[in-house]
Amino acid sequence: MIVLDLSRLLSRAGREAATGIDRVELAYAEHLIATYPITGRSRAGFAAAASLPGMAGRIGSLPRSAAEAYVRALAASWREGQATRAEYRRIRSMGLRLRLAPFFARPNALPSRLRTAAATPFYFLVSHHHLEDRRAIERLKQRGGARFICLIHDLIPTQFPEYAKPGQGQRHRERIEGAAALADGVIVAAEATGDAFLPFLDRAGRRSVPVLVAPFGLDLPSLPPDSAPPLAPPYFVYVGTIEARKNHLLLLNLWRALAQEIGAAAPRLVLIGQRGWETENVIDMLERCPGLRGLVIEHNRLPDAEMARLLKGARALLLPSFAEGFGFPVIEALALGVPALCSDVPGLRETGGGVPELIDPLDGCGWRTAILDYATDPSPRREAQLQRLSEWRPTSWADHFAAVERLVERVAASPR
Repeated sequence: MIVLDLSRLLSRAGREAATGIDRVELAYAEHLIATYPITGRSRAGFAAAASLPGMAGRIGSLPRSAAEAYVRALAASWREGQATRAEYRRIRSMGLRLRLAPFFARPNALPSRLRTAAATPFYFLVSHHHLEDRRAIERLKQRGGARFICLIHDLIPTQFPEYAKPGQGQRHRERIEGAAALADGVIVAAEATGDAFLPFLDRAGRRSVPVLVAPFGLDLPSLPPDSAPPLAPPYFVYVGTIEARKNHLLLLNLWRALAQEIGAAAPRLVLIGQRGWETENVIDMLERCPGLRGLVIEHNRLPDAEMARLLKGARALLLPSFAEGFGFPVIEALALGVPALCSDVPGLRETGGGVPELIDPLDGCGWRTAILDYATDPSPRREAQLQRLSEWRPTSWADHFAAVERLVERVAASPR
């Protein structure tokens, strides 16, 4: 039996756009729904951590039909972007009712269900949500006999605490230490993440715990082959939350210089992503720099279909971030046939598979030269990447879940 924790998705109720981690938990939820349909004695279900005061240490079952309805509604709102305000309110209400479900459930209901399962029970947590709450996870393992499999997206807050909110670095370290102490199997999307995690397993004396490297799949909306871009070329796209780690400031300063030097002939820059925390300098430039008006376009909430249309018409995806765990925008761009200019950092080197051009995130001159080269038509430099791209094939979610199934079989066959 498999129980998937939906705590992260429940906390995103009513959000108009999804982050990379949101997309992963959604993919797992949809895979579970498709693979294990509701029966009299279903082989799968959903759970969530109790979020009310005084209920720490409890993970409770969610009503299967209500959880499925919530997953479908949330997915449709993110992908189609046509939900009304009333529909967003309905999704928030659905999420709130599910978050309250552990409060009304019997404390031992989920452990009892796991303990009486016909097959080895598994508890999956594929976000970092409450990964530091060892008490709750230990309770499921001890009272329910469950094997615990978690997915670690990255260790960036522990490696680069300067890019995290105050205290988040220590909290993330507690999450990673909790995974090292309790997980029976671990999933990562990149070898670089697995390599960073191994020292935690060593310190916990649990190096034998299997760590599966399984790149994520894609869930892009299909676009007509001849669909016209919504913006006149040439333009570039950056997909990512506006935060210090993403290095937006480099691009804004570069575009301000281009505005002064070549004016309206400069290519445009499209920023797709929500505004994050402590980004006053970036926001000040976006809102108050005259040279960027008309050249830099910001979209804070864009449905997947519109994002894909904009990305498909771009001269290239730009991703100058200082650190990345996987880099969803890279595989999204490549899958749409769009070149990528990325930072030369381990996560993006691995995800790009030798196709994107890699540039040091501090090399402003290198970024400027590459952008101007790619903006021209024809561009020999861009054509060279398109040639490399013709040989590239993305990993599918089917590939990912096939690897996860093999991990489940391996863990089930191993002694507790």
